[in-house]
Parts: sequence; C-alpha cells; structure tokens
Amino acid sequence: MQSSSDILLGWLHCVGPDGHEGDYYVRQLHDWKGSVTPEAMTPQLLADYGQSCGHVLARAHARSGDRIAIAGYLGGGEAADIAFTRFGEAYAQQNEQDYATLREAAATGRVSAEFDL
Repeated sequence: MQSSSDILLGWLHCVGPDGHEGDYYVRQLHDWKGSVTPEAMTPQLLADYGQSCGHVLARAHARSGDRIAIAGYLGGGEAADIAFTRFGEAYAQQNEQDYATLREAAATGRVSAEFDL
C-alpha cells in the first residue's frame, strides 16, 4: 500500500479479458521497490527494520480510509492496542508452528525443501 496515489492511477474503457466491454480502474503503483538482506543484519538492525516496516504499513493503512472514522471506531482506550498485540503474537506463534511443521515434513521426505540458502 502507499499513502498517496501516483499519476498513473486511472481508468479506461475497453473489452476485458472475459470479453466484457466496460470501464476498468487501472492501478500502477510506484515500482520503487528496494530490498534488504535480513541474514546480514545485526539483531538490533533487524528489530529496527521490522519496526520501520510496521510503521510504514500502519501509516499506509491509516491513510487508506477515513482516519476520523477509524479513530472513532478504535476509541481512546487500550482495547484495540491489546487486540492488535494479541493478534500479532498469535500470528507469530502460528508462523513458528507452520515452520516447524515444514521442517519436519522436509526431514521425513514428505516435501522437498532447501535450507540455508
């Protein structure tokens, strides 16, 4: 997601892949993609990078809707913060369980996988 649109967002009238003629919304986001190598990062740098990614994602999502309505919905208490934290922790735990299951499946030959690439 990006918090502001670019000049290539638009629409066109044409025949789509399904043969339907109509108006289509066209979206081309910035292709300014960068990448990092997490394996080369120190633990502190990786933590800082993860926090920065979370901040950018939250900002983009916050700007994708009506910020006043979202703030009103979330309220002023800590309920949303607690819910988001619990979701994140449960998601991380599920991710760890899935990875352990994948490693076990690879070790027993049920799936083919390469490690330490």
